[in-house]
Amino acid sequence: MNTNKTVVVTGGAGFIGSALTRHLIETKGWAVTNVDKLTYAANLNSLASISNDPRYRFVQADICDRAAMDRVLAETKPAAVMHLAAESHVDRSITGSAEFIKTNIVGTHTLLEAARQYWDTLTGEARVDFRFLHVSTDEVYGSLEPGEFFYETTPYDPRSPYSASKAASDHLVSAWAETYGLPVMITNCSNNYGPYHFPEKLIPLVLLNALDGKPLPVYGDGLQERDWLYVDDHARALTLAVERGRIGETYNVGGRAPQTNLAVVERLCDVLDELRPDGPSRRRLITFVADRPGHDRRYAIDPIKIETELGWRAQETFETGIYKTVQWYLDNQSWWAPLRKGVYGGQRLGLVAKNGAAP
Repeated sequence: MNTNKTVVVTGGAGFIGSALTRHLIETKGWAVTNVDKLTYAANLNSLASISNDPRYRFVQADICDRAAMDRVLAETKPAAVMHLAAESHVDRSITGSAEFIKTNIVGTHTLLEAARQYWDTLTGEARVDFRFLHVSTDEVYGSLEPGEFFYETTPYDPRSPYSASKAASDHLVSAWAETYGLPVMITNCSNNYGPYHFPEKLIPLVLLNALDGKPLPVYGDGLQERDWLYVDDHARALTLAVERGRIGETYNVGGRAPQTNLAVVERLCDVLDELRPDGPSRRRLITFVADRPGHDRRYAIDPIKIETELGWRAQETFETGIYKTVQWYLDNQSWWAPLRKGVYGGQRLGLVAKNGAAP
């Protein structure tokens, strides 16, 4: 592929999308058009380091808006669409599934159709080289027994409105490849963490609560396991998928770092105690709360396929990644403080009343 290519990144103001956009411009030298609706979890401040780069362009648009998607593709003429725009928080999907269905399913369909029409206008090398990368989650596979791992061949078994919506979008992408020949690839990743992470997710929520001396909520017994992937490692994996991935393939991206939720919270407390001592251990703030409805017990990815085929390896261990993450939040209060004050203050999400309605 052209080393100076232009790509469209949907959801480029989100956590993973902004990491990818920064990587593509700062490391790869590609031109990026960032298409983002700017929902509550999007933050253009995450792109401050590249906002004035001539290779960067921002378009505020909803992926459900077909006319806007057609316009972006016609104007940008990208070599690839890297589709990350999604509603992604399981707890929010439990009490507000409609937005997940709209964005993750209808939005993906809209984007696929726009990409198909655009691809049909291409000729020669531009048509051969075009790629549509759909970025998804390991949650589509359901839950694992102890010691098991997800593979690309693992049957789908989504358990939450969020994972069901992502599973549906994955199937749409695969169907557009089979039916129309659209040159697609799918990646399914494990839990991401790192800088610029919106504070509703486990690691930034616990970290910021601990800094404030607030309770650190742990669902159920805290022994649910997740595989953790440093966000910059994920950005490199997505880039390699577009550069070297085989059309029609799925690549699972995991950090080879399975941890129980309780172990993650305890490690965050210990690192924070080390980097910013403040009296007794912050582990004293750990508070066990009622479990999330339908909470999957274990996720873990075996990334052997992307490692062997594309030469990708996670560069950060969980230990090195957590240190970098805690230090970044300590150094960048100006980024997260306005979010904590005005957008999301750390309240519990995803509670369902006994009659099935949201409380």
